[in-house]
Amino acid sequence: MTDGIPAAPGTEGWFRESPDGFVLLAGRCTACGALSFPPRTVPGCPDPGCEGLDQSPEPLSTTGTLWSYTDARYAPPPPYPRPPDTEFSPYALAAVELAAERMIVLGQVAPDIPAEALRVGMTMELAPGTLLSSTGVEERVWNWRPVAGYDAYTGEAHA
Repeated sequence: MTDGIPAAPGTEGWFRESPDGFVLLAGRCTACGALSFPPRTVPGCPDPGCEGLDQSPEPLSTTGTLWSYTDARYAPPPPYPRPPDTEFSPYALAAVELAAERMIVLGQVAPDIPAEALRVGMTMELAPGTLLSSTGVEERVWNWRPVAGYDAYTGEAHA
């Protein structure tokens, strides 16, 4: 999947889109293996006990467990980017636990999923998302959404 939408400013190197799918990229310390997301922009390991300076990109799991969530019902104050003359739409933010990495990653929930449909403990999957810049240009970000098979209103799995 490559649709040409550029990464939102400040998120370059945080994810990768390819024919194999969409993944978030952590930085893995080449000395001790510690992970950091987003990848560190300065040399050094996130583990204070490690003196490693280098990291390599490491794809993260694309599914996890909803650890917590909240809904945003008011527009963030400036400099929050939003095209002029657009109405604010409430959205949900999710904290998703990636078991293999022992890490919690925050992200916006896909806009078609209301906060009322979320349940702590449900399985979430990563999906590409878009934001509109203040000039109306689409920018790539990531979203979390319940895995297919979850009822968006009861939060229960079904066949």
